[in-house]
Amino acid sequence: MISTRVFCEELLRRGVDFFSGVPDSLLKDFCAYINSNLQKSSCVTAVNEGAAIALAAGYHLASNRIPLVFMQNSGLGNALNPLLSLCDTDVYRIPALLLIGWRGEPGVRDEPQHITQGRLTCPLLETSGIPYLVMSDTEDALCRQLDTAFSTMRSGGSPFALIARKGLFEPWNPPPLENTLTMSREEAIEEVMLSSPQDLFFSTTGMASRELYELREKHRLPHNRDFLTVGSMGHASSIALGAALAKPHARITCLDGDGAALMHLGAFASIGVLSPPNLRHIVLNNGAHDSVGGQPTAAFSIDLGAIARACGYKHIYRADTLQDLRQVLGKKRDGLEFIEVRVRRGSRPELGRPKSSPLENKTAFMTALNREEDSQ
Repeated sequence: MISTRVFCEELLRRGVDFFSGVPDSLLKDFCAYINSNLQKSSCVTAVNEGAAIALAAGYHLASNRIPLVFMQNSGLGNALNPLLSLCDTDVYRIPALLLIGWRGEPGVRDEPQHITQGRLTCPLLETSGIPYLVMSDTEDALCRQLDTAFSTMRSGGSPFALIARKGLFEPWNPPPLENTLTMSREEAIEEVMLSSPQDLFFSTTGMASRELYELREKHRLPHNRDFLTVGSMGHASSIALGAALAKPHARITCLDGDGAALMHLGAFASIGVLSPPNLRHIVLNNGAHDSVGGQPTAAFSIDLGAIARACGYKHIYRADTLQDLRQVLGKKRDGLEFIEVRVRRGSRPELGRPKSSPLENKTAFMTALNREEDSQ
């Protein structure tokens, strides 16, 4: 285990003064430190990893300094396009230090959606021609690795990746973020679930899917009406759109998160233009990446409803309390809906994980959907 403070001070000493990325649970202490100790303009939480690479490239072009981009290894897919078509040595030769959390490391127990990502993290970097090192857990050795990384970036002009194993960073507790909202995300999901027994649910990755699963258990309801999107952050609304187009007589609800919605905000345009009347898109907005450490998103600073309206959604609502939400859910559904539900941060500490595998979830969901279609 290494000191988060010492690591960040070593980066600053080497001239790194711009940080951008998407938070990761393995990097939450690092993210907490830079968010607590650096100016807001020096530490940008990007909407997705590709955007973080682009931000870093722009900063390098204007400053000639090496930026740092942090991400979970699952975000490498989003980052590869600008890494290979913008930063690559055969294109613009833009150096950037990549700090990558290694979920699904071979031999380390993890969730199913991380297994393949973890196995392919190093081979993917090798195939992409991006040099990398797995970070040491001793500070002297880590400093030597940083020397290697910066020497390589300066001589070759290419990105360099540092891979962080689970438990590498010492804890760094950030000051609590203000949030005066009273409704929890789990309370909101429960209200939506119980008011819509005929709906098919598509829930986003992270806490929302875990809470939906446990709420079905709590009320002794079957799980076969829920597709739990345990990976593919930001894509739940597009998955729900595809299902709504394929099954126009089924009522579809997408439970999205603010960080996930921002990650692939272009999905709003596709949904609005196609406007399936059987789709309801709900964004559970707590202004934070709740599943990976609670780092803030931009969602409390923008108007998600106005974005949905501009994209063509027919009905736009916002609920800040359970009473607001009940009133919205009581309205007649007659077209594409968007509901922003503002909730407080956090979840129950004893919140569990789905007991079924992703494949079991998919099979049960598809069976129920096709059975329902046959009965109509």
